[in-house]
Amino acid sequence: MQIRSVGIVGAGQMGNGIAHVFAMAGFDVLMTDISQEALDGAVALIGRNLERQVSRERITTEARDEAMARIRTTRTLTDLGPCDLIIEAATERETVKQAIFEDLLPHLKPHTILTSNTSSISITRLASRTDRPEKFMGFHFMNPVPVMQLVELIRGIATDDETYQTMLKVVDKLGKTAASAEDFPAFIVNRILMPMINEAVYTLYEGVGNVRSIDESLKLGANHPMGPLELADFIGLDTCLAIMNVLHDGLADTKYRPCPLLTKYVEAGWLGRKTGRGFYDYRGESPVPTR
Repeated sequence: MQIRSVGIVGAGQMGNGIAHVFAMAGFDVLMTDISQEALDGAVALIGRNLERQVSRERITTEARDEAMARIRTTRTLTDLGPCDLIIEAATERETVKQAIFEDLLPHLKPHTILTSNTSSISITRLASRTDRPEKFMGFHFMNPVPVMQLVELIRGIATDDETYQTMLKVVDKLGKTAASAEDFPAFIVNRILMPMINEAVYTLYEGVGNVRSIDESLKLGANHPMGPLELADFIGLDTCLAIMNVLHDGLADTKYRPCPLLTKYVEAGWLGRKTGRGFYDYRGESPVPTR
């Protein structure tokens, strides 16, 4: 099957990055969100990011203009119905995702492939609530999408091989690398990454080290580009907690128990960079550890 048009649900951090890479790869993109402000902000951000690529001579002005011309927006979810591929990149709550797919179903073409950018929720379970579980996949991009090379492809129990092969070709056309994962909680990247972040929070919680010493230890001692607490703030502490809860509930193993301090930060609304405070306070000229 040939994919030409792509509908993206959600204009947030992930949605706008996905729109960016698809438009640059020559796909027609239609992006939707419940907020017009979010849609306008996403288009403006994509424009700034493409302009940065032009200034660094990574793309031409013509390529930038052509990519921007391929991106359209709408606040009406059902406008995405005619698209060949739909990528759901809404908030990481299963009830929200299910409602989106249920609203879309009556408006889809028979051949439309449905995908979710979920970082942890069961693809099989999401697919089972649709009329096309064989044409449903997990399509998990890494953040920031234009920079990160990997895409996790997750097959549900019913996903057919034609859908999988089609999505492999899409990833290739994007110029990215696919990693095939089985449909188990948090897949590959977050199955390994989130427990590491959670253990870093436990290390802070138990007083083994402070925020700066923990991050410096992993950056200089394990050659990580970002410390685990700095990375948690970048991802969003609410997202980290949600994934740890999926791991804990789905695998019933105490080693995935979310650290109480992580829960406390989320309860306080200190979610990381997006709220101005997390394990670091971002409201000044430079980030300052909060513990």
